[in-house]
Amino acid sequence: MTDLIPQWSGKPLHVGATSTCRSGGVSAAPYDDGQGGGGLNLGIHVGDDPAAVRRNRLLLAKHLPSEPVWLTQVHGNRVVDAATVVDVPEADASFTTQPGVVCAILTADCMPVLFCDRAAKVVGAAHAGWRGLAAGVLENTVAAMRQAGATQLQAWLGPAIGPRQFEVGEDVLAVFAGLGPEAHAAFRPIAGRAGKYLADLPQLARWRLALAGVVHVSGGTACTVSDVQRFYSFRRDQVTGRMASLIWLK
Repeated sequence: MTDLIPQWSGKPLHVGATSTCRSGGVSAAPYDDGQGGGGLNLGIHVGDDPAAVRRNRLLLAKHLPSEPVWLTQVHGNRVVDAATVVDVPEADASFTTQPGVVCAILTADCMPVLFCDRAAKVVGAAHAGWRGLAAGVLENTVAAMRQAGATQLQAWLGPAIGPRQFEVGEDVLAVFAGLGPEAHAAFRPIAGRAGKYLADLPQLARWRLALAGVVHVSGGTACTVSDVQRFYSFRRDQVTGRMASLIWLK
């Protein structure tokens, strides 16, 4: 299994985290690794052979303290306590205070955001595409974690569509502009294309996190669209797999 190990200054030793890449699994094209090998597609909802996805999830689970708590992600802002989940709920974020419980987010261009507090009492994970960001998924995750006892929160922004690739229209700009004038700084007009912009998803995430009081933020530099070897990308390929970003207390 090929993965990224999230790095951020001050991450407690008792917090484990990883973010998978597209290689190291058994899925065939178009869910493969793009280099002639099997892909580590972890999404059961994208048209891949269910048996291949189950095997990929077993391969992943070998590196984790327990089976990840998967969510049915709907680009919303609901947050659940992963330790109490008994099914696969519709939600876009989870948190836990229990060691060994693994919070998990699936993505293929949207931004996965992993959270922990410096005291290693609470960890969380959020699915932050533009709709979720605008709906307040990060703020809701921060609020839920603080209610569970988190104090000094920090975050890591995982692989997502980069600011040179994320083309959007006036509608997306209008949604964020309605949340505050600071949003305009994250949108760059595309020359010669009226009403089209390049949006900076990591910048938007940092803005929303700062408003929620989270200023220690790392990551946000890996682009899923540009890095064909490492990442699945829905914007690039349309039919493709999903990667997972995961965090847990040891």
